[in-house]
Amino acid sequence: MVKNRPGKPIGQRPSAAAIAAQFERAVAHHQRGDLAQAEAAYHEILAHTPWHFDALHLLGIVRMQRGAPREAVELIRKAIDVDPRNPNKAAALSNLGIALSETGSAAEAIGCFERSLALAPRNAQTLYNLGNARLALRDHDEALGCYDRALAVKPDHLGALNNRGNALAALRRAEDALASFDRALAIAPDFVDANSNRADVLLTLQRPEEALASADRALRSRPGFADAINSRGNALRALKRYDEAARAFSQLAGAGPRFDHALGELVDSELRVCDWTNFTEHAARLSAAVSEGRVAALPWEFLGVSGSGGTQLACARAFVAERYPASPTPLWRGERYRHDRIRVAYLSADFHEHATAHLIAGLFEAHDATRFETTAVSFGPETNDPMRKRLRQAFPRFLDVRNRSDRDVARTLRELEIDIAVDLKGFTANSRTGILAFRPAPLQVNYLGYPGTMGAPYVDYIVADRFVIPPGREDHYTEKVVRLPDSYQVNDAKRGIAETASTRAQAGLPQAGVVFCCFNSSYKITPEMFAIWMRLLERVPGSVLWLLESNAPAEQNLRREAQRRGVAPDRLVFAPTLPADEHLARHRLADLFLDTRPVNAHTTASDALWAGLPLVTCTDDAFASRVATSLLHAVGLPELAAHDPQEYEAIALRIATTPPLLAELSARLARNRGTHRLFDTDRYRRHLEAAYTTMWDRCQRALAPASFDVEPAP
Repeated sequence: MVKNRPGKPIGQRPSAAAIAAQFERAVAHHQRGDLAQAEAAYHEILAHTPWHFDALHLLGIVRMQRGAPREAVELIRKAIDVDPRNPNKAAALSNLGIALSETGSAAEAIGCFERSLALAPRNAQTLYNLGNARLALRDHDEALGCYDRALAVKPDHLGALNNRGNALAALRRAEDALASFDRALAIAPDFVDANSNRADVLLTLQRPEEALASADRALRSRPGFADAINSRGNALRALKRYDEAARAFSQLAGAGPRFDHALGELVDSELRVCDWTNFTEHAARLSAAVSEGRVAALPWEFLGVSGSGGTQLACARAFVAERYPASPTPLWRGERYRHDRIRVAYLSADFHEHATAHLIAGLFEAHDATRFETTAVSFGPETNDPMRKRLRQAFPRFLDVRNRSDRDVARTLRELEIDIAVDLKGFTANSRTGILAFRPAPLQVNYLGYPGTMGAPYVDYIVADRFVIPPGREDHYTEKVVRLPDSYQVNDAKRGIAETASTRAQAGLPQAGVVFCCFNSSYKITPEMFAIWMRLLERVPGSVLWLLESNAPAEQNLRREAQRRGVAPDRLVFAPTLPADEHLARHRLADLFLDTRPVNAHTTASDALWAGLPLVTCTDDAFASRVATSLLHAVGLPELAAHDPQEYEAIALRIATTPPLLAELSARLARNRGTHRLFDTDRYRRHLEAAYTTMWDRCQRALAPASFDVEPAP
């Protein structure tokens, strides 16, 4: 039984003066950070005066500060309801917006901030909060406007300067973003968020050394700051200091769901230096996390860990849902265009000296201009190399959009009434998936650059063939599958090979003996495949393994792994980077290309076959591990595609130890290069155009996208 306090009659309320004094004490607790005492004091006031606006409002703020934003929403709403004309209503509406933002209700929060600004239009903090809510909804232009208005009122508002930089970065205005971060740091040099964000934008500007320095400044101010560690890891990766990057990402383990991707970055960084110490454990953890629906890896990096099409689909879906969700207001809304020619836009960052450009340049030049109007949408660097000049001439319209936002580029595609938007990047480096998220075109296609599903509801088709996506495997792809008759991969029959090449001695290779070769990137080399290669070296006396130079730690680790398996480290030879035509020519110094899995050689495989070097591959479940099989069938050497590692090893050993067989394969490849379909650019062009025509025809008849096979050209 609760007893009454002495001297206080039952039911008597404290006087107004007593409540005011009590409120002052509560506010004092609150200002000192004594949240528990402040909360108790506000409750005591409300027990006597339940309509006390300021106590309700400030109690809501306390609850928000103590991690209960939903309770804060109820309390602040109640304050506004009981006294809708209170002089502090503008502040309460702004704080209600903050609480709503923390519950994930950004759209409702925006309404509160706008109502607050109607009462107090020059409140810099509310303008800043409105900008943050707009930023959360990826409404970057509107967010930028809010930050600019806040800074017009309070030019030294650090939060507005910092998030203004983030909005500008999202709008692809990297130089302007950098200037905004620098303005903030001129006021507060140790501003941690600005230093960390500055590092990210410097990476966008391809200034990784400066990015690393900026991330390190942030970490000196706040050791252990997860965002800065993430920025530091990305800068180290850009500098190809993968071993250090791996250590940075290992620090992010357990830093919360926002940094789940750190595990994938860790595994990929370790693969790039061929550090397999923890590969089995890390790969299992990563696959389990992806299967749980977590964004634990970037899809492109995950290809090197798992050959499972189903798990790759889970990875892509989670990534797209978090990073590039479909716009709630698509730009194309079902209109039927009636053009004389089908308008096709190719989107890429690689319209310059790049592997993808070397594959596809001939296709762009060969397109039937009487039936197709093509546009290049380039968001890569502006270069002056021969390939860039060639591609500019191949397209009737060439748009350089690298400094324009995803929404702005999408609007341009819609204004041009593009029928088919073809994404040549997928999730590979410097991709711009966000453009397609605005649905600028009736048909959107995943083609060539990314060997897997994008998991995006706004990508309608993936271009494939019967080998990379066999019938029955369609459930691993959100796109509808279009199968071309020969191979999904285009090749340019005009590719030049240098007439003169270095000798074996000049390349550091033995004059006699079998030269096994693999010019794939280091991240594609797995312990399983490397063990096979070492057994081949053991069983083929005098043989060597010729690999591509990547980074010093990778070479050191591979030599150490060879020695651990009983193979002399000097039997591994590393080839430096050369111009494309010279690189193709040096393939002729090798005898047999040994492929990797779960990620096969792709352009690298076509390089070898075009140069006349036979290739042995091994398939797995998913697209990325079936590409070389597709190419071998299209060039008439299907027997070199193994179904499992044991068969792969047996095929390679038989070829390496049977000189007449190796000679016959090389001679057959030399003949087939000119007669088989892999390098017939014009035949390929007809097949791809037939695919585009079928897609377009279905769309014109208001039919949903559907999988189909293209009939072979005569």
